[in-house]
Amino acid sequence: MLSRGLLGSALVLLGGLVVSTLPRSAPILQVEALAALRGAEAGRMLGLAVVLTGLGLLAAAWLRLCREVGAGRETGDRDEAVGLVRFATLVWSAPLVLAPPLFSRDGWSYAAQGAMTHLGISPYEHGPSVLRGPVVQAVDPRWMDTITPYGPVPLAVGDQLAALTGNPWMLVIGHRVLALVGLALLAWAVPRLATWTGVDPALASALVIASPLMLANGVGGLHNDLLMAGLMAAALVVAVEHGWAWGAVLGGTAAAVKAPGGLVCVAVALVGLPAAATLTDRVRRLAGVAGVSLGWLVGLGLLTGVGVGWVAGLTVPGTVNTPLSVTTLAGGSLDWVAGLLGLDLAPATLLGVVRTLGSGAALGLVGWAALRRPTGDRASAVGTAALLMGGLVVLSPVVHLWYLLWVVPFVATLRLSRLAVTALVAVSVIAGLVAPMDSSLHGAYYAIVLGSMIVAILAPVLLWTRGARARVERIATAHLPGLADLVPAPPRATAASVPPPRQPLGTAELSGLLRSFR
Repeated sequence: MLSRGLLGSALVLLGGLVVSTLPRSAPILQVEALAALRGAEAGRMLGLAVVLTGLGLLAAAWLRLCREVGAGRETGDRDEAVGLVRFATLVWSAPLVLAPPLFSRDGWSYAAQGAMTHLGISPYEHGPSVLRGPVVQAVDPRWMDTITPYGPVPLAVGDQLAALTGNPWMLVIGHRVLALVGLALLAWAVPRLATWTGVDPALASALVIASPLMLANGVGGLHNDLLMAGLMAAALVVAVEHGWAWGAVLGGTAAAVKAPGGLVCVAVALVGLPAAATLTDRVRRLAGVAGVSLGWLVGLGLLTGVGVGWVAGLTVPGTVNTPLSVTTLAGGSLDWVAGLLGLDLAPATLLGVVRTLGSGAALGLVGWAALRRPTGDRASAVGTAALLMGGLVVLSPVVHLWYLLWVVPFVATLRLSRLAVTALVAVSVIAGLVAPMDSSLHGAYYAIVLGSMIVAILAPVLLWTRGARARVERIATAHLPGLADLVPAPPRATAASVPPPRQPLGTAELSGLLRSFR
């Protein structure tokens, strides 16, 4: 199991060197074999096949891990099982630390923004195009002239990394180590959240930190969303164990990575209130948490010298249309229908309307949760965080695969039905397998066709064959430690139904029995 996942990660690393965007000056491009593969369409196809094979091996190893930690829930040591999940995650993540940003160029943007901060150029006022040289050679052209939407934490870390090296690949590795801090926070927080809700902590950990979704998009893809998710989960745990003020500080830190992280502060505020809290109590606590978290967020911006210009960059992600966004898909479809009907509308008119309505609905959901969700209950606080982050992803004008990292740490620690756990497993596998189909293959139609064919083969093998269905069913059953208690046990034999013990056969009976076989 561990070796299979390690082999899968190694294949993702090797294939990623072929299919990923690299700076033109990267020394590894001097390797003739690699340059030949990258320069030929057949070579790039081979690289993609290697990546998808590696992701398939990772998915198979993860399903085996989930089954093993779930199978020992009755008799095994849960701390030992959690340790196994953490060790597997460490082993499978190790090769990916050295990889270039996989399936997305965001990591190269992080490196460029850190270099800008180090040079005294505000990423909140200028795009990476103000720089020259290797550090911007692999940045996605669509982001070259846009300001950053990220908070002061990744910029401050990027500043310190740029003080150590100007090598863009080393800068990327440094940012990936920062993302792994988020993974470590999840490894610490998820078992505690699962304990609050009565879910198996080992299996919940496996569903969150070791999944193909996490390894492909969080670790390999190198997105700030992983650090944000880790800080959110840690904020909720710290609020319960050390007080709401410290939870608010961590919630503000999550927002200082990426603004949506601040929504966890709603759950932080509610969990520390008594169960019978009045509306006045709610408002007072929400105001206190908001004051601490926002004060800390602004303070981080001033302390690091980057300020609060990220507010102006919050609209930057919405400048692209992504098919995973429900509101974008709905609005675009309505514009298409309007065109068929001959309505004289400006381009993207209804798209803008639906997106605005979705954003308004998301704000309304936050307000409703703050005023109506239960207080003083740990399990309900986890549900509140899951509701808010899930609602935001559904209603957001832009959604990428890695946005699921906002939701899964909280959803996986809820008491879910078998169907819901099965769906979570399927989404985690498929989101890992299709990661190469995201923006990294934009316009590469032959590669998309080949990749889609491979995924169409791998997904049924991993999820829908008879053996795969049985494995996923066992994982779903194991998610709740007490679920086996709901299955009626076979009736115990009563004294009246127990037959009397048989007497040993006598010599004459034994002789007759032997003659009957002649």
